[in-house]
Amino acid sequence: MTMPYPDVRPDSDAAKILVIDDDDRNLLALSEVLAPIAEVATAASGRDALRLLLRDEFAVILLDVFMPGLDGYETAALIRQREQTARIPIIFLSAVNKETEHLMRGYEMGAVDYVFKPVDPIVLKSKAQVFVDLYRMRRQVELQALAERELREAHYREQLSRRDAERQLEHAERRQATILRSLPMAIYELENSGKRQIVGGDLAQFVGEQPEVDVPLDWEARVHEADRATLTISPDDPDFVTTEYRWIGADGVTRHILDQRVAISVHGEARWAGTLLDISERKNLEARLVHRGKLDALGQLTGGVAHDFNNLLAAVLGGIDLLQKRVEFGARESRIIEQMRHASVRGAELVRRMMSFARQQELMPTSIEPSSLCEAVAGLVAHTLGGKTLVDWRCANEGLHPFVDRSQLELALMNLVINARDAMPDGGTIHVAIEVDDHSGGKPTLAISVRDEGVGMPEAVMQRVTEPFFTTKESGKGTGLGLAMVAGFVEQSGGELRLDSKEGFGTTVTMILPATREGVTDIPDANGQGLDWLAGKRMMLVDDDEQVRIVLAERFRDAGAVVEEFAGGEGAIDALKARPDAFDFLLTDFAMPGIDGLETLRKATVLAPTTRVALMTGYADDFELGPKDHFAIVTKPLNIGRLLAAFGVTKSRQLKASESPG
Repeated sequence: MTMPYPDVRPDSDAAKILVIDDDDRNLLALSEVLAPIAEVATAASGRDALRLLLRDEFAVILLDVFMPGLDGYETAALIRQREQTARIPIIFLSAVNKETEHLMRGYEMGAVDYVFKPVDPIVLKSKAQVFVDLYRMRRQVELQALAERELREAHYREQLSRRDAERQLEHAERRQATILRSLPMAIYELENSGKRQIVGGDLAQFVGEQPEVDVPLDWEARVHEADRATLTISPDDPDFVTTEYRWIGADGVTRHILDQRVAISVHGEARWAGTLLDISERKNLEARLVHRGKLDALGQLTGGVAHDFNNLLAAVLGGIDLLQKRVEFGARESRIIEQMRHASVRGAELVRRMMSFARQQELMPTSIEPSSLCEAVAGLVAHTLGGKTLVDWRCANEGLHPFVDRSQLELALMNLVINARDAMPDGGTIHVAIEVDDHSGGKPTLAISVRDEGVGMPEAVMQRVTEPFFTTKESGKGTGLGLAMVAGFVEQSGGELRLDSKEGFGTTVTMILPATREGVTDIPDANGQGLDWLAGKRMMLVDDDEQVRIVLAERFRDAGAVVEEFAGGEGAIDALKARPDAFDFLLTDFAMPGIDGLETLRKATVLAPTTRVALMTGYADDFELGPKDHFAIVTKPLNIGRLLAAFGVTKSRQLKASESPG
C-alpha cells in the first residue's frame, strides 16, 4: 500500500537553522535573511551553541570561524564528536583567511561549505534552503517510515489479538470437549425421522464403543426388542421426554439407559437434543434393595421360628435316640426310625442353611480330612450334574487339613461346582483339586480350586462377580448370592478368594483357606454314643421347654448321670445357693422367662466356680456374649460331640467368647 507524503510546511515540521557568531549585528542580519525559509536560532559563542544543540534539532548550522573562546573549528569538532549532532550540515562563515589551507581545515572539520563575508543574502539563502529542504525531506521519510511502522505494528497487534482469540477459542473448545468426554453420559441430536447423531460425551464409557463425533449411530437396532416402542416419536410428545430402556452394547452387556430429550429448533427445523445416561448401577441397587428386603424378611422369619423349630427337633431327635436305645425294633421298624432321624437331621440342617442365607450363622472351625470333604460334596451334587457333566476330584492328603467350618465349606464347594456346571451348558469336565498353597508365606494354607471348561468371563464381569445379587444368569435362574456367600465365608474364615477367567477358556475359582497339621477329631454323633463320661456325674439341666428338658434328661440318665431338672433360672440359682458343690455340670437354655440362661451362668460361676457350664440355644443370634463371658455354646438339636467339647471332656476345640454367634 502506497502512503501519501505528509504535507510538511516550515511551520509544521519545525525545521531550524542555528547561526553562531560573536557579532550581534551579523546575527541580526543573518536571521533576517534566513527567517523566510526556517526558524532561526542564534548563539553568540560556541558554548551557547552547544547548549542549544543539547535541546533542539537543526537542519543546518552557520558557524563563524573566528570567535573568542571556542573558535569555529573547535566548536565544529565538539559538534562532530556528539552522535546526535555529528551529521548536521555546517557552513563556515569567515571574513578573512581565504587561503586554501583554511578552506581545507574547514572541510576537515566536517563543513559542507565555506562562505566568505560579506555574505550575499541570495547565495546564503539558497545554500541554506538546500539543507532545509533536505532536512524536510528526511523528516518526511522518517514520518512515512514511522507511519508504516505503526501500521505494521497495528497489523501485527491485530494478528496477535486474532491468534490469541483463536487460541482462547481453541482452548475453550478443548476444555468443553474434555468436560463433555468426562461426563458419565452421551449427548445427541435426534431428527423427527429418528436419525440420531452422537455429538458429545463419552459413549464408550457405558456402551462399549466410541463413534466419531457427528457420525450417525444405529442406536435403535441395539435397544432391547421389548423396549423399542418407548423410542417412538409422536407429534403429540411434550417438549421434554424421559424414557428408560435396555440397550445391548458392543461388549454384549445389557445396560439400562435413561434417555432424556428436549425439543429444539435448528434453522427452523424441529429437532430434539438429548442425553443418554447409564443407570445400570441404580437399577442394580434397586434390585439389591428388593433382594435385601427379601433377605431381611427371611432373616426375621428365620429368627422367629428357629428357636421353636430347633426345640421341636431337639425333642424329636432326642426321643428317637431314646427309642433306639430302649426298644428292640425289627428291620422294618428300624428303617422307619432311621427315616425319621434322617428327616429330623435334614430339618435341622435346613434351619441352619436358612440362617446362613440370612447371614446369622456361627462358624465352628474344625480339622477336615480332604478326601471325606470331597466324598461328602460329591454326594450332594451327584443328582444335580446331569449326564453331560463329569467331576474330576483330586483331593490327595498332603498332610494338611482345612481348618474351617465344615458345613459352610461343603456348602461353598457345592456352590462352586454348581456354578461350574452352569458355565458349561453343553457339558464337560469340572476339575476339583485340594493342594498346598505355595504362596502362603510360611503360613499353613490349602488351595481348594474348582475349574470349568466353560465360556469364561470378561474382565468387567470378573470385577463384579462377588458382589451380592450380581448374576449373569437369566431372571429366575440365579440370585447372585452364590459367589458372594463363598467370598464372605472365605473372608470370615481368614482366607482369600482368587478368580482366574478368560473368555472362551473357562474359569478357575480358588479358595485359599487356613489349614492345620492336626488330625481330624472324631466327634461322637447324637445317637447316644460317647456318653459314658456322664456315668455317675451330677448334672443340672435348665430349660423352660418341658419336651426338650424331659428328652435330654432321659438321655443323660440312660448314660448313668444323676440329673436334676429345673424349669427356670431362678430355681437353679436357689439350688446352687443351697448346695454349691452338688453338681459337676450345668447345662442351661438361653431363652427363658425371668432369668435367662446367660444371667444364670454368670451367677452360677460365682456360686459354684468348679462346676463346668455350657449354654444351649435354638437360635444362633439370640444374644451376644460380654467381654468377660467365657461360656461354651451348643446349638439345638443337641449334638453330643459338641457337648463333649463344650464341657472340655474331649480334645476338641472349645468355643470361646470371641466365637459367639453372629
